[in-house]
Amino acid sequence: MKDATKFTHIGRPKVETGTSVNPPIIRASTLLFDKADDLYNGGHRIYGRHGSPVHDALSEAFCTLENGAGATLVPCGLAANTASILANVKAGDHILVTDSTYGPVRHFCNTQLSKFGVEIEYYPPNIGAGIEALIRDNTSCILLESPGSLSMEIQDLPAIIKIAKTHNIVTIVDNTWSAGLVYAPLDMGADIAVHSATKFFSGHGDILFGAVVSRTKPMAKNVAATAVAFGNSTSPDDTYQILRGFRTVVTRFAQQSKSALQLATWLESHDKVARAVHPALKSHPNHDLWQRDFTGSSCLFSIVLKPCAQTEVLALLDRLKLFAKGFSFGGFESLVIHCDPQLTRNHDPKFEGPLVRISCGLEDIEDMKADWARSLDQIS
Repeated sequence: MKDATKFTHIGRPKVETGTSVNPPIIRASTLLFDKADDLYNGGHRIYGRHGSPVHDALSEAFCTLENGAGATLVPCGLAANTASILANVKAGDHILVTDSTYGPVRHFCNTQLSKFGVEIEYYPPNIGAGIEALIRDNTSCILLESPGSLSMEIQDLPAIIKIAKTHNIVTIVDNTWSAGLVYAPLDMGADIAVHSATKFFSGHGDILFGAVVSRTKPMAKNVAATAVAFGNSTSPDDTYQILRGFRTVVTRFAQQSKSALQLATWLESHDKVARAVHPALKSHPNHDLWQRDFTGSSCLFSIVLKPCAQTEVLALLDRLKLFAKGFSFGGFESLVIHCDPQLTRNHDPKFEGPLVRISCGLEDIEDMKADWARSLDQIS
């Protein structure tokens, strides 16, 4: 069964006379029981913080998406990353983090994990099997993101997972870029796939949400217990909206990814653009890995402008009418950001020109091209 069909029907109530098309929203903190023993016998959900039927339906959908054994729902994508990490580290551990990781994850590692005695080492995203040289006796986790945030490097996930398994190291993959639709890290042997559902599953730029999907039941139990211990809770209203987003995500993702590849191809030939950084383009340095491991691409890519002043870059973005200036991606509206202010790296990728990240929404591709043409042509 194809994804579009699965996600249209998954997590829906059993159809009877007058059944709602989606699970109902239940708003409750206190849950009541007619027997005192039920409060402590472990056989029931005992408090609103632990979820509701609509949470169960969304967890099922994320497990189906990633072919996982269990899912933990969290308030945002960053929380999905931090819960995954915290479930698998302790004081004195050493973890390996891709140098292309999402900026807030880097901040969490540097300011919080390090404070509690976890040593963080950033590795070049193109390291592949060479990561074995960095592994120590106390290495507990490897954090991956493919493509890399902003810079779009594709990692050799099978090679890294093979080495991690040899050393009994947990692998955590941020799979937000692909929405789990064109990349399957758990099927390749990764332990955890992380999603910022704020992006494609919200689809409208108005909900913060995240999900952690584990390949095995023991890992799923470990992540869930950690999330509970840290007071994790997600709103039933937000959960309902993310489940609703599942119904149309395949169609939206396909349209947005198609537009992004068309726009990247067009921009690559523009005389003000040094190169387009999109893994589906043959010019991408990791295009072969993308072809091997992915079944498609996404709405998000970057471009490198030919060398120009920062004032020119800011003016370029300000002239765009359809591409709003804002973070995130995967929503209905196209977005753009200049990346240099947040391009903190231990291993300099040497772009040799200003880096700009582009997210394609649902606007018409010809209108997108015209918007960029008007703005680029005014660069001196």
